[in-house]
Amino acid sequence: MADHSGGSQPGPGNGGLPDIRLPDPALVTRTMAEVAERGQRIVQDFLKRQSEEVPQADPLNIGSAFMEMTTRLMANPARVVQAQIGFWQDYLTLWSNTARRMMGEKVGSVIDEPKGDRRFKDDAWRDNEVFDFIRQSYLLSSRYFTNVVNGTEGLDPKTAQKVDFYTRQFVDAMSPANFVMTNPEVLRRTAETGGANLLKGLSNLLSDLERGKGQLRIRMTDDTKFKVGENIAVTPGKVVAQTPLMQLIQYSPTTETVLKRPLLILPPWINKFYILDLRPKNSFIRWAVEQGHTVFVASWVNPDEELADKGFDDYMQEGVLAALDAIEKATGERNVNAIGYCLGGTLLATTLAYMASKRDTRIKSATYFVTMTDFEEAGELGVFIDEEQLKSLETKMSKRGFLEGSEMATTFNMLRANDLIWSFVVNNYLLGQDPFPFDLLYWNDDSTRMPARMHSFYLRRMYQANDLVKPGAIELLGTRIDLRKIKVPTYMISTREDHIAPWKSTYRATQIYSGPIRFVLAASGHIAGVVNPPDSGKYSHWINEELPASPDDWFAGATEFSGSWWLDWNRWVTSIDNARVPARIPGQGGLPAIEDAPGSYVRVMARD
Repeated sequence: MADHSGGSQPGPGNGGLPDIRLPDPALVTRTMAEVAERGQRIVQDFLKRQSEEVPQADPLNIGSAFMEMTTRLMANPARVVQAQIGFWQDYLTLWSNTARRMMGEKVGSVIDEPKGDRRFKDDAWRDNEVFDFIRQSYLLSSRYFTNVVNGTEGLDPKTAQKVDFYTRQFVDAMSPANFVMTNPEVLRRTAETGGANLLKGLSNLLSDLERGKGQLRIRMTDDTKFKVGENIAVTPGKVVAQTPLMQLIQYSPTTETVLKRPLLILPPWINKFYILDLRPKNSFIRWAVEQGHTVFVASWVNPDEELADKGFDDYMQEGVLAALDAIEKATGERNVNAIGYCLGGTLLATTLAYMASKRDTRIKSATYFVTMTDFEEAGELGVFIDEEQLKSLETKMSKRGFLEGSEMATTFNMLRANDLIWSFVVNNYLLGQDPFPFDLLYWNDDSTRMPARMHSFYLRRMYQANDLVKPGAIELLGTRIDLRKIKVPTYMISTREDHIAPWKSTYRATQIYSGPIRFVLAASGHIAGVVNPPDSGKYSHWINEELPASPDDWFAGATEFSGSWWLDWNRWVTSIDNARVPARIPGQGGLPAIEDAPGSYVRVMARD
């Protein structure tokens, strides 16, 4: 008999799942009334948005890719049959093992999920025979689909990459963890709460649809717990210069003397700069200040339709070059060290090539955080870049003047769908829980827009045509760009598990630049491998003083060191010039302070 007293007791023969409580009728009534009201508004918003968009049957050009894959696959039926035989043999073994286990025997798994896959972390996925069968059945099916797709012969690399990517998207979406009736944790919560979790989840779903004005915008963190300038991005400093594209922040010193040569940091404008200043304990900016650097950071504008015609050359002119002019006025120092992060690094390399042609030597060393300049093997982001998709994107941008921040965020989230999409579907909608306050996810959700002209140029000339590595193929500010002219000392940090800037692709730049180069590879990914303070004790890094043409040869000869690479970088940059001067106070030099850090540009949100 079900327990209606408000508690729940384990029921017999259900693998430890509690008996079901009946939902509160009043709660159900209130929720359904709210659903009707909010649902009507959401549908109206969605229909309005659709009427403003240019309809396209297949804007991602997925259908033609899978059609070609199917044609190639059917041309070799023997391979399909072989894969099916292997799948059914494994499946029969699973059936046999499950039957034996139900009879009391101990049996091993036919297949297990990869290490680090958190979808099946609940003990019931193994302790309960039924859920163990569901888990293994799904994993076998997943392996079958991916093996068949990856084994298709004759596809061009771009089509093969697209088919593989979207097959994995489908496989991830079909995980039993994503459905109420096949997720033991969700069933347990539903039984314990009398379905209140599903009602709360429905409310969360409606809220996310409202946030996206009819399109699903999943809330990843409790964004009410964070405020830029109050509990994130709090390193003290002043905005000392401003252009239409950026505010230049100078940070307050914490040492009596500082390095004579200032440090300019150019973050990507795909995201906001405070990934390097989330909290005091993991802030690269604060740490660099503590090492005696006079740190300047470009805080990029979140562009709207008025900046639609801003191009890559404008980011160079009104970003890097304007920052160099401002730093000289603020400090009296003409020479700087520069860091570029991701797209900011691509901009830095482009600017250095331009400056080399102009015999401008103000940047004395260049550091690149996970930066691509050779886009021949651009990783999974290449899935989204072909002629059909670019035309679709440009059609949208031509109407708005910019790329929506949410669209950019969705693209990056799809690269890690299980972690950044489906885990929140389960937590927010099925378990009915509010997301946990997490500063990194707040930053991830604080998306930025892209000016139409700049973004089209970046995708077409760099990602699609790979023109940046072709000497003279790109002209900016009337100058042909040749990366081979870069002769300044270079430090490159890449990360081994980077899905955005694959390290073997970033390594190609070691064969392009003409000056002395130090290449370092860190463990983890695009963010965690970079934002890794020495005190954390996390993630090792690899160093090899030699730079062979092959990245695999480089890694084979590399030595692994424990902990953060930050200390190695600081030794490198100070070995170039370690002269020191009295500490510089922002606003007391040649440029007056405009406002306190982190400034006003960073506070503008894409949804404003």
